[in-house]
Amino acid sequence: MFGGLEEQAANQLVRQALDAGVNLFDTANIYANGRSEELLGKALKGHRQDVLIATKVRGRVGSGPNELGLSRLHIMRQVEASLKRLGTDYIDLYQIHNPDRLTDWEDTLRALDDLVRSGKVRYIGCSNLFAWQIMKARGISERNGLHAFKSNQAYYSLAARELEREIIPAMQDQKMGLLVWSPLAGGFLSGKYSREQQGSDEDRHTKFAFPPVDRERGFAILDVLREIAEAHETSVSSIALAWLLHQPAVTSVIVGAKRSNQLAENLAAADIQLTVDELARLDEVSRVPEEYLTWEFLQEDDSIRR
Repeated sequence: MFGGLEEQAANQLVRQALDAGVNLFDTANIYANGRSEELLGKALKGHRQDVLIATKVRGRVGSGPNELGLSRLHIMRQVEASLKRLGTDYIDLYQIHNPDRLTDWEDTLRALDDLVRSGKVRYIGCSNLFAWQIMKARGISERNGLHAFKSNQAYYSLAARELEREIIPAMQDQKMGLLVWSPLAGGFLSGKYSREQQGSDEDRHTKFAFPPVDRERGFAILDVLREIAEAHETSVSSIALAWLLHQPAVTSVIVGAKRSNQLAENLAAADIQLTVDELARLDEVSRVPEEYLTWEFLQEDDSIRR
């Protein structure tokens, strides 16, 4: 959060969020080169005991060989830097931002375990891992008596439901929380785009479509979203967020806003109750294609049902 905001604007948005009941704020050591953590820490001054702060480690913070990754050295340096920028003596949820193929999992997990035992970190989480990586890491933690990942932060939206194939089942099996990033698919589901209005040459999705979106499939989803939004007299983005909040695996949805009206629109999703029919329509238009081991006929035979 706060990638392109200054202190006064950040303070106003945090105050608005707090007044609305928001109690989890997510950031990372690399967002705006650490400025995001600084702004968040200042904005939360006087409210530290009322909120949960989540931040991350892994990304490059300098040109040196030890200024990125999940080595003990980098983790220990970065947690101290994050604590200083945030103006706090503990982090509620410390997440690895991405995996590090050059560092042994046990080294990373032992370093994170030490942080929990020291009181500098309350819980640890992961982000952007494959299901097998989540299970491997948790297995190593269990085998060695280490604190394990309690949550996973991942990309999930109506335009991208691949998470449901392997990652969500693994997380539910392990009773992990799911924090969703980019719930509006990088703004594609904001209501700004349509088949007739796909953005100018200077548009974000034209320059660099992140996260990648299958546009034709996405426009079909937007058609349904607009119809449901009209029925609820609300915005397309609010319905897209509300759908996520109706998913049993979702613990929290991370939204980003640079303006007060954007934040208010996002927060309105928490009060929307979608009908069974509306959920079914959204599921039908956005469902991921069947693949091996998820073929429907397999679920109809009790001798092989999964």
